[in-house]
Amino acid sequence: MGKDIIAQRRGKGSPRYTALSFKFVGEAAHRKISKQPVSGKVADIVHCPGHSAPLGMIKYDDGEDSIMIAPDGLKVGDEIVSGKEAPVSLGNVLSLRNIPEGTIISNVESCPGDGGKFARSSGTFAKVVARTEKSVKVLMPSGKEKELNPDCRAQIGTVAGSGRTEKPFTKAGAKYHARHARNKMYPTVCGVSMNAVDHPYGGKSSHHKGRPTIADKNAPAGRKVGKIRPRRTGFRR
Repeated sequence: MGKDIIAQRRGKGSPRYTALSFKFVGEAAHRKISKQPVSGKVADIVHCPGHSAPLGMIKYDDGEDSIMIAPDGLKVGDEIVSGKEAPVSLGNVLSLRNIPEGTIISNVESCPGDGGKFARSSGTFAKVVARTEKSVKVLMPSGKEKELNPDCRAQIGTVAGSGRTEKPFTKAGAKYHARHARNKMYPTVCGVSMNAVDHPYGGKSSHHKGRPTIADKNAPAGRKVGKIRPRRTGFRR
C-alpha cells in the first residue's frame, strides 16, 4: 500500500499545511465605505509574516482603527484620508471614478467594499488607463488591462518594500525559514523523484513515469495526479 500523496494530506486540513494566521498582525484592507471622507494618522508601521509588504496601523478621527498596505514613502505621523471623494494624495483611499488617468495606485478592489484584492505585493502597482461612465480600465501588475466598477476603491501610491526579490536567499536554510513563517512546504519535490510508496509516478526508474499522465475519470483521490481531465491532449496541428 502506498502513502497519501501531498495533495491528499493538504486536503485533510491538518495543521501542518495550515497558515499560522494567529501570528499575523491582522487583515490589511480598506475600512468600510463612508459617505464623507474620514481623516486618520499613521500610528505605526509594522512587519507581518503573512504579508510581503509592511503594514500601516491607522487611527481614524472617528475612533476606528484599521490596517492598510503601506505605500512607498509613508511614515509615522502622516495623515490619511479615506472616502469616495478623498483628495488624490499618497496613501489616501478613494473611488476609481475620482482618480485621474495615469495615476499610480495599489490595493485595488475587485468589487466595491471588498477591501482590496489587486496589487498588494511589495513593490507592485497598478495604473488607471481610461475611464467611462460605466467602467474604469486599470493596467494590472501582470500587464493585463482589467475593467472595474467605478465605485471600486484604490490606494494612491506604489506598495512599499520594492527590491525584496532582488536579494538572493544564498542558502536553503534561509529559504526554509522564510517559507516556514507562512507554513508553506519547502522544498517541493516532483512525483517522479519520489519512491513508489509516495507517489504513483515514483520508483527506481528515475524520471520515467511508467504510466499515462492523464488521470482516469473514475480514479480514486490517490491517483488523481498529472493532467486532471484535460480538454485536449497531443500535438496541436
